[in-house]
Amino acid sequence: MADDLRDFGGAFTKEVVKTPNLDRLRSRGTTFERAYVQYPVCNPSRSSMLTGLRAEQTGIVGNDTPLRKKMPDVVTLPELCKESGWQAHAFGKITHLGGGKDAEARQRWMDAGRSWHTAQAFETTKAGRKMLEGRDVTKGALKWCVWGAADGTDDDQPDGQIAAATVAMIEKLGDKPWFIGCGFMKPHDPFIAPKKYFDLYPADKLKPWHDPTDITPVRKDSVGFGDYGMAFGKFTSQEWLELFRAYCAATSYMDAQLGRVLDALDKNKLWDKTIVVFVGDHGYHTGERQWWNKNTLFERSCRAPLIIAAPGMKGGQTTRSFAEFVDLYPTISDLCGLKMPHAGAGTSLRPILSDPATTIKDSAFTLVTRSPKLNGQSVRTARWRFTLWSDGQTELYDHDQDPEELHNVASQHTPVVQELTARLHTLPKLTL
Repeated sequence: MADDLRDFGGAFTKEVVKTPNLDRLRSRGTTFERAYVQYPVCNPSRSSMLTGLRAEQTGIVGNDTPLRKKMPDVVTLPELCKESGWQAHAFGKITHLGGGKDAEARQRWMDAGRSWHTAQAFETTKAGRKMLEGRDVTKGALKWCVWGAADGTDDDQPDGQIAAATVAMIEKLGDKPWFIGCGFMKPHDPFIAPKKYFDLYPADKLKPWHDPTDITPVRKDSVGFGDYGMAFGKFTSQEWLELFRAYCAATSYMDAQLGRVLDALDKNKLWDKTIVVFVGDHGYHTGERQWWNKNTLFERSCRAPLIIAAPGMKGGQTTRSFAEFVDLYPTISDLCGLKMPHAGAGTSLRPILSDPATTIKDSAFTLVTRSPKLNGQSVRTARWRFTLWSDGQTELYDHDQDPEELHNVASQHTPVVQELTARLHTLPKLTL
């Protein structure tokens, strides 16, 4: 799993970003071009994936609530594997890493002992904290919104250590039944990676993103963490360029660590008995709508990477069939021959792996909350994205004509608004 890794689009295209190891995995598996998270923030999204339940059902809508506080009895996907006699180990960020520097609290956040036999987090080394270049582009307004080309090796940053630990466990367990969660921290901010990954992206080869001038204004609270926008909106083209270059560098660094894990599967000849699922925990804006973050109900935030490679399934496939991240639990348990112990919100994607033209659903749903009194629910269909806010305001974007979702046409398509409102009303009610 990667953290804050967007799918392709906007300035972040396959021609710009260098991810040779994701390309390797795509050649072995099925790439889902319409995969959507159920809540575009780390903790709610990961909790949804691990339980197969929507955020409306878990009640987890922020980064300050551990899974077990809301769902003490639910059996997570790795817990199911563990209870079935498999070895289950987590390295890096699979659950949200709360708890700060308190080791015991962090273990509780990671659900160590319950979902996993072991769960381990990693820190940057002293050498890795030395920056060869970089700066805080918000001048202190957002302390985490910085970039840096770091000294040291890949293993001086957490993702290198996560890859090394994952490889060591693969080699230790061999062909025994195992579930390993490899949770990379990048490209999540701060946008830091070893300098050699910055060298892949000469600044003069990158073109800044500019929103069109006729874009439909959105309500201030349609973007999450609203105060951040006051800093993002002041970025110059140069500052955008620096951050985008750093985001690409962090992505390529993460990709290189993924390559080490794929190499281990090659070396140990495990591809014919290993299911590999690569996901991002949600999407990410890199300047679209003057936003550098997730937590919106726009395509850039809701859509995330998903690649599944499984024995007996053809590789190099791409599908436009819809997938939701609540589908991962039933898909993996289905492929592993395990019975999901509770009624989830998703459906196994296995038929799509056999035939990428197969359709198992025609839409995907995403939730955000802005306050105890305001939330938004969004549905994405083949043509439309429709968002309904709990105060009655609506947004409708026509992907046939407007794939960047720049123009709200809700007032022009009343029948569509009515139909998609009815779909949203079929979702579970949010319980906080």
